[in-house]
Amino acid sequence: MKSFSIRLYASYTDADLLQALRADDEGAFEEIYKRYCYRLFTVAYRKLKQREEAEELVQDLLADLWSRRASLQIQQLDQYLFSAVRYRIINYIKSQKLKSGYELYCQLHASPSTANTENFLALNDLNDALLAGVENLPEKSRQVFQLSRMEHCTVPEISVRVNLSEKTVEYHLTKALKLLRSYLRDFLVLLLPLLAFLR
Repeated sequence: MKSFSIRLYASYTDADLLQALRADDEGAFEEIYKRYCYRLFTVAYRKLKQREEAEELVQDLLADLWSRRASLQIQQLDQYLFSAVRYRIINYIKSQKLKSGYELYCQLHASPSTANTENFLALNDLNDALLAGVENLPEKSRQVFQLSRMEHCTVPEISVRVNLSEKTVEYHLTKALKLLRSYLRDFLVLLLPLLAFLR
C-alpha cells in the first residue's frame, strides 16, 4: 500500500502536490521534499561552499514550507522554492558579513581591560600547560629544569646539588627545553613573550 502511495505522489504535478499540501497531506510534502531537496541543496552549496550551512538552509526552507502550507500563495512551486532559497542564501551571506564586521569592530575597539583580561587568561592557560609539561619530563630532566629555570641555579650549582657532571646537567637542560618546546607548540603564539624564559 505504501509503495502504491509513493508511486501515486510521484505521478502528481507540482500543482497537484501544492493542492494536497494545502490540505495537510504529508505524503505530498514528502514528494516535494524528494523532488526538490537535492536540487535546492546544490544551488545553496554552489554559492556558500559549505555543506552544513547549505543543508541547514534547505532544511529550514522546507520546514517553513510545511509550517506555512495553509497560508502560502504559491503559483509555481519550482519558481517559489528556487527564489526562496536564493533569498535565504543572500540573507545568510549578509548576516555573515555583518557578523564578521562586528567581530572586527569589537577587536579594534576592545577596551584595555578586556584585552588585559584576555591576556591574563591566556597567560594562566600557558602557565598551566607549562606546569603540565614540566610534570611530564623525565625525572632527572625535570629536576635540572626546575633548578635552572625556577630556582635560577647555575649549571655548576646544579651539578653539585644533583651530583652530575656539568656536561650531563647541560644535556638534561637541553633535553627538557626541547621536550617543553614540543609540548607547548600549540601555545607558540602565547609563548613569544616568554621565549627568554625557555632559553
